[in-house]
Amino acid sequence: MDTHELLGRISRLPIVADGLAEDMLSGNFRSVFKGQGLEFDEARHYQWGDDAKAIDWNASARLGVPFIKMFKEERELSILLLLDTSASMRSPTIIHGKNTQTLNPYEQALVSAALIAFSAERSGQRVGAFLFDREIDRVFPPRKGRRNVLAIISGALQFHKPGSGKIVQQKSGNGNSSNLYNAITGAQRLLKRRSMVVLISDFFSTGWEQELGNLGRKHDVIAIRVVNPHDDDLPDLGLIAIEDPETGLQLPAPTGSAVFRDSWSAWHREKTEQWRNFCIRSGIAHIEIPVNTDAVSELKIFFGKREKKQGMGRTVK
Repeated sequence: MDTHELLGRISRLPIVADGLAEDMLSGNFRSVFKGQGLEFDEARHYQWGDDAKAIDWNASARLGVPFIKMFKEERELSILLLLDTSASMRSPTIIHGKNTQTLNPYEQALVSAALIAFSAERSGQRVGAFLFDREIDRVFPPRKGRRNVLAIISGALQFHKPGSGKIVQQKSGNGNSSNLYNAITGAQRLLKRRSMVVLISDFFSTGWEQELGNLGRKHDVIAIRVVNPHDDDLPDLGLIAIEDPETGLQLPAPTGSAVFRDSWSAWHREKTEQWRNFCIRSGIAHIEIPVNTDAVSELKIFFGKREKKQGMGRTVK
């Protein structure tokens, strides 16, 4: 999909953002505010039955009578998007052996990120973003306003490169692939108070699990994994070249061999299962969004029906 067409699709997202905003920041996601900073409101005279822990000892000592501090819950929330811009995210979508007009993984990820950003902006929340590959390439600190959201989307569009039409071999090491570890640790340094962190990636990287688990203990983390249909069901295309998106190295792949296709599918299924199990064990909400589905519908279902039990994020297939 060319950038102009992708931008046209993104420009329609504010129309549907209102409904998602209500689902995203209500119901079970109110747990984000647990333990969040409370803003001082006023002091008043202590009354029988008040919690002694709320006594303002300094004011009480100065005035000679007991006072307690009154607080109001601060409802503003920072939402930080971690968007993977690596080359593996731009692999083409192939269904039944043909390229389609379906979005590639990065395009689907960008649509998802934009929808979440518009929804957060509509509800008055601060939105920020990290755009990362091997390093964190762009940082947008959490701010309010439509102009800030548009700046994030504009920055992300600069990394948009339509797929080349070649199946890519996904990398699983950090040597040449996206570095989720850097993005996660960067989020930990940036966020000083409890926030919502949305990590959008194909998760073809290693060494990020422990840090993501640590992040999930301090913040409400949502892992969005964008998936390509041929990851689980590689079509029979005969002998083709599989390209490493990071280095351009091409290797022959006998997709006409059932053994090869089964091995390919088994490897991807194993990686998917490991990712799901990690998210469940770590209490991280998670969703898979295939590139050939409507991200708006998938995210509405996810945010509207997130499991109440801690750590049991809904996986959408």
